Amino acid sequence: MSATQERTGRSPRAGGSLWITRFYGSALGKKYAMAITGIVWMAYVFVHMVGNLKLYQGPEEINLYADWLRQIAYPALPAQGALWAFRVILLVTLAIHIHAAFALWADNRRKRPAKYDSRDYVAVNFANRTMRWTGIIVGLFILFHIADLTFGALNPEFDHADVYSNMVASFSNPVISGIYILANLALGLHLYHGAWSLFQTMGWNNPRFNHWRRHFATIFAVVVVAGNLSFPIAVLVGIVA
Repeated sequence: MSATQERTGRSPRAGGSLWITRFYGSALGKKYAMAITGIVWMAYVFVHMVGNLKLYQGPEEINLYADWLRQIAYPALPAQGALWAFRVILLVTLAIHIHAAFALWADNRRKRPAKYDSRDYVAVNFANRTMRWTGIIVGLFILFHIADLTFGALNPEFDHADVYSNMVASFSNPVISGIYILANLALGLHLYHGAWSLFQTMGWNNPRFNHWRRHFATIFAVVVVAGNLSFPIAVLVGIVA
């Protein structure tokens, strides 16, 4: 036992916080947390978009897909058990992402000088401000999307078993479709900046491959946004009815 332990009567582990807590308390730890949780959500929005493409195959296919999601791992788990577990994971990672982003923003705001003359700062600050505001828009949209197509609060004839009709009913309303379109444009900007910056945060940064980072960020954001925008537009113009 060390002299410190003899004086305090506590082990280093008992007297301090866990290493992951200490790491998260640093700026680097928060950046890693944002990158990792960002990867989780990037994977989710891509898979979610691909699954929703079944809308174009008709009511039977997308409703069957939705029922399959509810029955994942059944009967080993209760019906919707795996789905709700995944929802909890998404909620926790989203909370960590938001907290880390706000903490980094607050810390940078306290530390930054009053004036900047560098053009580099203007570009970086614009990207940071874009990420902040698109993040807020996307966060509010997630709440709206859950209320609309998960719980059916905006559709008096909502039917959990009829995803196709629920989507058509929502997107037939130009106001709701407009919200989806604007929110997904904000999502595209957020995905682009996030996909670009996470490589540097995770240490996957090499001058020989940096141009591929930009290509990946652009293609990923365009594919996800184009897919998501197609759903309300297809309903509004009568392709899906």
